[in-house]
Amino acid sequence: MKQAHELTFNDAGLIPAIVQDVQSKEVLTLAYMNQESYEKTLETGETWFYSRSRNELWHKGATSGHTQKVTSIRYDCDQDALLVLVTPSGPACHTGSYSCFSEEDVKRQREEQDRFAILNELEQVIAKRQAEMPEGAYTTYLFEKGVDKILKKVGEEASEVIIAAKNRDQEELKWETADLLYHLLVLLREQQLPLDDVLKVLKKRHQGE
Repeated sequence: MKQAHELTFNDAGLIPAIVQDVQSKEVLTLAYMNQESYEKTLETGETWFYSRSRNELWHKGATSGHTQKVTSIRYDCDQDALLVLVTPSGPACHTGSYSCFSEEDVKRQREEQDRFAILNELEQVIAKRQAEMPEGAYTTYLFEKGVDKILKKVGEEASEVIIAAKNRDQEELKWETADLLYHLLVLLREQQLPLDDVLKVLKKRHQGE
């Protein structure tokens, strides 16, 4: 990673930092860093920013516990903007929401163009559930019960897929496959393994054939 003196800060001594969930690819927030907060981010491995309204440094999650573990930092071509990839431990927004942004219009357009867009959207929804843990949500229940419960559900759904296929029941197979894919995505989130990494393996295998 670059040192602070290698970056281009604006006249106020700040540089914009876009924070993105490394797994779901959801943009979580836009904040600003000065040289000191950037250096603290590198030193601690968690995000630190500069508050323009309070004129002070702030450590994301210092009071809420919703810290952001930094996976990597990318820089634009002019080195005057940052893309910070993180693993969040809770909501990014002060309102308690997973992300400070809404992209409903973009999602609708993407769904019209990409038949696999639902997997990306589902991955983001699962990440949102883990961050916000809304009461009564099934995904919240799975994360609360932990990996053993999630693994049990993956095993159960895999068995249901096998039974449906064996019975040549396409309607049942359709629903059970959907259940299996959902629980696999929950498992990947719990394991902090992006779906993109799985897709890269598939691509590598395909290219090697």
